[in-house]
Amino acid sequence: MSRHEKLSKPPSLADKLLRLFCAPHLLESIQGDLHEAFIYKAESAGIRKARLDYWWEVLGFFKLRYIRRKHAPSQWDNDHSSHPLFIIDMLKNYLKIAFRNLAKNRGYSAINIGGLGLGMAVAMLIGLWIYDEFAFDKYHKNYDRIAKVMQKGAFNNEIFHNEYMPAPMGKELGVKFADDFEYVIMSSWNSEHILSYGDRKFTRKGSYLSAEAPDMFSLNMKQGARAGLKDQNSIMLSESVAQALFGTENPIDKIVKLDNSMNLRVTGVYEDLPYNTEFRDLSFIAPWSLYVATQNWVKTAVENDEWNNNSWQTLVQISPNSNFETVSEKIRNLKLEHAPETAFFKPEIFLHPMQKWHLYSGWDKAGNLDGRIQYVWLFGIIGVFVLLLASINFMNLSTARSEKRAKEVGIRKAVGSYRTQLINQFFTESLMVVALAFVLSILLVIVILPFFNEIADKKIAFPFDNAWFWLLGVAFTLITGIFSGIYPAIYLSSFQPVKVLKGVINMGRYAAIPRKVLVVLQFTVSVTLIIGTIIVFKQIQHAKNRPIGYDRNGLITVNMNTPELYGHYNALRSDLLKTGAVVNMSTSSTPTTDMNSSNGGFEWEGKDPNFKENFGTIAVSHDFGKTVGWEFINGRDLSREFATDSLGMVLNEKAVKYMGLKHPSEIVGKIMKWQGKPFTVVGVIKDMVMDSPFKPVDPTVFMLDYNWANVINMKLNPHQSATSSLAKVGAVFRKFNPGSPFDYKFTDQQYALKFATEERIARLASAFAILAILISCLGLFGLASFTAEQRTKEIGVRKVLGASVANLWALLSGDFVKLVIVSCVISAPVAYYFLSAWLLKYEYRTEISWWVFVAAASGAMLITMITVSYQAIKAALLDPVKSLKSE
Repeated sequence: MSRHEKLSKPPSLADKLLRLFCAPHLLESIQGDLHEAFIYKAESAGIRKARLDYWWEVLGFFKLRYIRRKHAPSQWDNDHSSHPLFIIDMLKNYLKIAFRNLAKNRGYSAINIGGLGLGMAVAMLIGLWIYDEFAFDKYHKNYDRIAKVMQKGAFNNEIFHNEYMPAPMGKELGVKFADDFEYVIMSSWNSEHILSYGDRKFTRKGSYLSAEAPDMFSLNMKQGARAGLKDQNSIMLSESVAQALFGTENPIDKIVKLDNSMNLRVTGVYEDLPYNTEFRDLSFIAPWSLYVATQNWVKTAVENDEWNNNSWQTLVQISPNSNFETVSEKIRNLKLEHAPETAFFKPEIFLHPMQKWHLYSGWDKAGNLDGRIQYVWLFGIIGVFVLLLASINFMNLSTARSEKRAKEVGIRKAVGSYRTQLINQFFTESLMVVALAFVLSILLVIVILPFFNEIADKKIAFPFDNAWFWLLGVAFTLITGIFSGIYPAIYLSSFQPVKVLKGVINMGRYAAIPRKVLVVLQFTVSVTLIIGTIIVFKQIQHAKNRPIGYDRNGLITVNMNTPELYGHYNALRSDLLKTGAVVNMSTSSTPTTDMNSSNGGFEWEGKDPNFKENFGTIAVSHDFGKTVGWEFINGRDLSREFATDSLGMVLNEKAVKYMGLKHPSEIVGKIMKWQGKPFTVVGVIKDMVMDSPFKPVDPTVFMLDYNWANVINMKLNPHQSATSSLAKVGAVFRKFNPGSPFDYKFTDQQYALKFATEERIARLASAFAILAILISCLGLFGLASFTAEQRTKEIGVRKVLGASVANLWALLSGDFVKLVIVSCVISAPVAYYFLSAWLLKYEYRTEISWWVFVAAASGAMLITMITVSYQAIKAALLDPVKSLKSE
């Protein structure tokens, strides 16, 4: 701007003073009159005189009637402005103008509505998922008073928590603390059993529970009564199992055979428990008293008052006048009182409320509650950010198109519109966009929900009949509409008609900064999600690639849950090998994918008397090592050729280190006692991953014991098809166990289930990351389109002057690429900080490699270039004759 042009304008300081004290509703008309008078005076009397007079006039308006902010309503206002018909007409007008603006700019409207709809759909899905997580176990009427009895302690300076309880625990709590508990329930573990009626046989999960369990769980009885378990030879079935067994027959008083050994009378049928409860697969309940009477080892533990055998669950419901903290304090030393020999690990009994079972299912190393709650917070934050990204698109496109609407604002103000009316107009447009987006989001959720349930392992139904959902939906729409529209409404309504109507409004060099900041925020969130998703998948793959110490290919297991399979090891093995379908067979106390037994009481040469050991303890048959493919480091396998192997033992590599030995040869061939019984250590194997693949392997001993067998392990012939092999194996099992179905499990499939939670979270996170990128790209596409439209004439001039398409493409894409680079720079340390903290929960974990950040940044850059390039190249190819043509 030249010095002459600066002098021909009214004094800026006087203008600022006028804006400072003058009432907003009078400012525009006063300022407009003063500017016209200044121009006339400058032309007739000169600039100097005009500037002095301008200052005098400004000071002359420093009066109360011009300073007063409150607008005195006119008689017309008093008569009409509060009239309902007037308000309705105004709303109709707002809606009509809003609809016309949306229809006029279909492309931008589609981007706004589509982006917001997608963001709201993601937020809605996450909201439904979070609601389902918090609703877990609420099916049970008194779930806020139900708890598991658990114990914690310190073992070799490591804090542990577990829910394994001794058999006498239930009786002790029910008698000694009767006033504190309404129900005390002893429970076996929910495990698979065979149910049969006539020729109908199948395997289902169920538990042995105390007779009061149906009352505590507030089961919804379809037939019979909750008191049905008081008869020792009774059983209660879920509705689906009752239908599968009896069809349309009345199941009450029918006789069901359990595990081919017990005839039980059906005394009740209860409604299938919902999917979002701890007991969702509880297909039947048998009495605890039956369990004690028929299982000798349980009977022995109860009758001998064994407090050192921790093999069962104890569930309680506290009295209405009790609380968990007070009761936990009362029962804290219960284990120590009855088993003083356990004082070395300082056992403490406490109650873990049902309210925390699902979201707070574990404890970290420091003893703080941990679990799925971290994923609830994670997805809640993702939902907020995805919705924020969609709102940013709306704000960016609205402010970017402000020049297009500047004259509209100026004319409206010139003909008498107040700023509040303009703000209302822009809010109406914003709310209309959000309302349409809300409708779109509902349609998207209805379509996506079945796929979402499959990925998330949920059974969430769309809450059509939930009034709270619709109230929250309306509130959500209003909040989102106000949040998305507040900046555009205030920004657009602030334009001054005097400046606008003189020509194209000058936004200034900093006008685009807010939009750039928002774009950076969008891509920072998106790139962070991409990095997080890559790290989660990398952690899963790291655990999958971990050496597991045995060969799970072709390995299958069958539970020995019927008496017919016991005592026939040699005959069963011989018949299986004769089929040619099986190359080896053995038994064990647990499958290779579980570690459900640990014990102390071991002695060996050179043991520190102060060392309190705890070994994973597995009973195996002679052929177990050959069946699963043990990898020996030292020594040999258990063999029938050596009589001493009848009391033989094999250790894993971790057990040797745990014992403080430098080399396996120091223990191989030596005696290791367990509970006073001497075992000869014949070999040391590589560590077998039997528990979580994300944790270190437990020190484990494998002892030769045929009486403790619960599982049959078989290695299928790799040279035969699995289908034909299983048919032959099934025929052998039906020969030995004709009353039971041949239910088998592939070990590799069971091992894969250990990654289910992490893989589910990874799939959800990757889906949300893709959607976040898509929403960000929608906004980027809209901004690129507007930028190209805004710079059409500039592009035309550059083409005339010789600029190539590549030059113009680089010019238009450069600004957006810079913003994405800034986003990548910001997202890298943010992602590293949070992902490092997340990985700490895994003792066996991957590293955060540099290439992850490079890959995420490169992906973001590529997507940006593809998104922007379409509009950039389209503008660069435009004929300059058309672009330079006068409007």
